[in-house]
Amino acid sequence: MDSEVLQQLINEKMQTIKRYLIKIGASPLDAEDIVQESVYKFLLYVDSVEPDKAYSWLFRVALNKYYDLCRKQKRHVTVTVDEQLLVDLQPTPEKLLNEKERQLQFNTILNEMKPLYKHLILLKYELDLSYQEICKVLDMKQGTLKSHLFRARNQFKALYEKGVKQDEG
Repeated sequence: MDSEVLQQLINEKMQTIKRYLIKIGASPLDAEDIVQESVYKFLLYVDSVEPDKAYSWLFRVALNKYYDLCRKQKRHVTVTVDEQLLVDLQPTPEKLLNEKERQLQFNTILNEMKPLYKHLILLKYELDLSYQEICKVLDMKQGTLKSHLFRARNQFKALYEKGVKQDEG
């Protein structure tokens, strides 16, 4: 693999993988460590990784390292509130509170979802990955991805509506 292509891949994708790890519950420090370990492992095995599958390989290694960390720490995977999303140019206390409540509600719903569906929602709507990128990352066919994403959206909607009814009652 060409060193310029390799450097570009690593620079572009490291931040996306780090953001994803933080979204699924890793601390920023843990996410940084996991990404660094994944890149190191990638550099060790670069000759055996197909260039068109390098991103999904990196993503999968990082995700497996995160799961290993969770098992070691025996903690439950949870989504954290992303404080950067709460920043507005001129936030009023009301806007800030509403946004924080919305983000907490979103995180609560995600934590109630099946793990695969949770990951799909985060990859598609939080990280804005295309269907092709998600297929590569999860090693999934596009038709399968679309049907799982359809089910994930329906599950999210059902959990949201259930929460709204509980709030009203």
